[in-house]
Amino acid sequence: MSVLAKLASRQGRSDEELNKELGRELARTRDVAGIREIAENLWHKDTKIQSDCDAVMEEIGRNAPELIEAYVSDFLKLLSSKRNRRVWQAMICLSLIADRKPREIFENRAMIVQAMEKGSVITQDNGIKTLAKVAAAADAYRQELFPYLLAQLESCRPQSVPQYAESILCAVNAENAAAFKDVLTRRVDELSGAQQRRVEKVLKQV
Repeated sequence: MSVLAKLASRQGRSDEELNKELGRELARTRDVAGIREIAENLWHKDTKIQSDCDAVMEEIGRNAPELIEAYVSDFLKLLSSKRNRRVWQAMICLSLIADRKPREIFENRAMIVQAMEKGSVITQDNGIKTLAKVAAAADAYRQELFPYLLAQLESCRPQSVPQYAESILCAVNAENAAAFKDVLTRRVDELSGAQQRRVEKVLKQV
């Protein structure tokens, strides 16, 4: 039986729970054929099925990212979607596989940045995670991407500072640690007590 029959829209449901259940099932059983069918239907003519498949792929990625890494080109294409939800779900998927497909994502870094600049907070947050993981994968990637990541950390809204710091930490090394610390130290007075504690925890790990 086609796995599409288990999608929320096919079951007359408007919530995401069935899609999440299907994603977890496909990850648990490592159903490569089923996952391929979901990936192929990211481009279905029915937008409800598209949305369902987006959600299923995200859930698979959260549980077994290695099972969706082959579809990195699909997620990159989806960043150009006119539907905001598709963009941020694609960026989440990219953030889940960025350490597995750094070259492919690095080669499309301009597309990532463009989506972040136009996108929602979710798109921006996961774009930072994506680029940080790619930067951590190779020195050449780090040299290219870290200045951008640092600029985002310096200019983002105060409530985003702890999350950005936590995301970028994986790309920090001996060469850029001082600059990273400097930005965080200068921004710490803008933060609440709980936010400051999160930043202090990051600083201790540098």
